[in-house]
Amino acid sequence: MRPTGFPLLVVSSLLWAVSAGAGTRPHYGGTLDVQMQAAPVSLDPSDSNQLDCRNLFGLLFDTLISLDEQGGPEPALATSWQSEPGNQRWRLFLRRGVTFQDGAPVTPDAAAASLRKANPTWKVFSEGEAIIIERDSPAPNLPAELTLPRNSIVKREGGKISGTGPFAVSLWDPGKRLSLTARDDYWNGRAFLNAIEVEMGKNLREQMISFDLGKAQVIEVAPEQAHRANAEGRRVDSSAPVELLALVFGHDPQLPDDGRQRQALALSIDRESMNTVVLQGGGEPAGGLLPNWMTGYGFLFPAALNLAQARQVRSEIPHTTSWTLGYDPADPTAHVIAERIALNARDAGLGIQITSGTGADLRLVRIPLISIDPQIALGELAAGLGLSQPKFASSSVDDLYSAENKLLQSQRVIPLLHLRMAYGVSNTVKHWRTGRDGNWRLANVWLAAEKP
Repeated sequence: MRPTGFPLLVVSSLLWAVSAGAGTRPHYGGTLDVQMQAAPVSLDPSDSNQLDCRNLFGLLFDTLISLDEQGGPEPALATSWQSEPGNQRWRLFLRRGVTFQDGAPVTPDAAAASLRKANPTWKVFSEGEAIIIERDSPAPNLPAELTLPRNSIVKREGGKISGTGPFAVSLWDPGKRLSLTARDDYWNGRAFLNAIEVEMGKNLREQMISFDLGKAQVIEVAPEQAHRANAEGRRVDSSAPVELLALVFGHDPQLPDDGRQRQALALSIDRESMNTVVLQGGGEPAGGLLPNWMTGYGFLFPAALNLAQARQVRSEIPHTTSWTLGYDPADPTAHVIAERIALNARDAGLGIQITSGTGADLRLVRIPLISIDPQIALGELAAGLGLSQPKFASSSVDDLYSAENKLLQSQRVIPLLHLRMAYGVSNTVKHWRTGRDGNWRLANVWLAAEKP
């Protein structure tokens, strides 16, 4: 008898290997279903208060320059750039052959018009094949500034906007739904995904239910829920700590005792317990505005509870003021944190009443870092917190520390925590990656068939 079993086993093994390999190779096609809390009514990145939409902007628009994972500038729509002595006048050379979603070419004139819209105080114009940017004062960090979402290159015409990004808008129902289709002519290569469907205005509970029912493949997860979601078998991908949770006062201290009272409050807050118990390790205690991973000197700003010193400072104040603390009533975690702050303050002999109304003496706020360039991040944080803009004499770490310390010395803000951004991601979504800054990295994302 001829021995046929072994050859058949070899053939079947080879067929299985080919089949398995085909199932794990990236391929084009499919629709990614995403849900988010934000409900924007505009897709224009130059509009204010759009920090929670930057991942959407990254699908629709490009900037002239982008940042690599280390925070260094690299070419995007601009292939190169140079500054004249003094760093007040910059020249950028545009990539050729790029088109907007509507098919119109991206010209230096079009790019200049887009930047003027987003930055009315800049002088921006075209000069041959180049874009010229002139500033009122030296701007040595302009390349990093140009990577901000508001500086995306956008064509605005007849009330419509068009971008150069990897996806084009096929349906837009403001605040409710956004349908995107992959562009075959994208200058940096077609995305593997065919389309992305985004449902907006969904709270975190609704998103988790949709995720568990298989109706959404990417959702937002609260920092305090990330560990639990992972333990329950859900796939969760998190960023570095990139969102500042802080207390912000509405005005500068009016008297020395007012400043000492703010100092006592900062010393009384148990940030470690807040992070461990309330946020389930979803962040890191913060004494500074920027996270330590970005600067390397975060440990120089004390964040530890020091109740004895808080009480000592409080004892030196003849008369204290009872403050009201405002928080976002739509955020249940914010309410819990506000209550803990009030209890910590009481332990130090300070009075705080929490309120969900407006007009509070201080507010509990959350502000995401919009750049991984520390100087740009600090400037954007200062603007969001209502503080004066930091001044930088150089790009050195010492200069950055000095600028951040000056903002903290104003006693307008008390940093509490730096939070991570977390996303629930279906196992059918392959090569998903969340950047350190919380931005989606979708260039190599593809969809696999769900196992029966």
